[in-house]
Amino acid sequence: MKFHGAKIEEINKIIRDLWNLTYKGEDITNIEIVSGQESGSRTSRSYNYRVVMTKGSTQLDMRGRCSAGQRVLASIVIRLALAETFCVNFGCIALDEPTVNLDFSNKRGLAIALSQIIVSRSHQRNFQLVLITHDEDFVAMMKTELSSQPGFPMPEKYFQVRREAGSDGKFYSKIDAIDWEELI
Repeated sequence: MKFHGAKIEEINKIIRDLWNLTYKGEDITNIEIVSGQESGSRTSRSYNYRVVMTKGSTQLDMRGRCSAGQRVLASIVIRLALAETFCVNFGCIALDEPTVNLDFSNKRGLAIALSQIIVSRSHQRNFQLVLITHDEDFVAMMKTELSSQPGFPMPEKYFQVRREAGSDGKFYSKIDAIDWEELI
């Protein structure tokens, strides 16, 4: 129980830091994971987890009370906090279309948070961030944020996957390694 409580506390600290860094709205001041143990035998402990948000001084369950963009951002923040807590030695974080339903300021906040994670993990030999997105503006934001980090060597390239029609009428995936300098 002490270990579980300590891990939840560690996760919530990271969530709080990431939420304050990424969320640019003014209505939700904080989110956190709250757990409660189901009653039962001691050998089979079961926990119920829920995400709560703080609005002013009131805590509310987040489910059904927030926008699609807030849900997306909360989901990403929680996944990043879990990865930072449990997967520090595991070097891969994958995000698929993380900017869906996010407005400009929250996209920028996410770019800032991700760039800080990249910089803090850059000493780790096996670290990779796989970011799947159609949002070229977000890629440009990531470039801007990463290039503003002191002492951080910019990656030389990023990879763009696109669909291309072949001479046989079928479509094939084409992967291009693009220099960061080509990105506006």
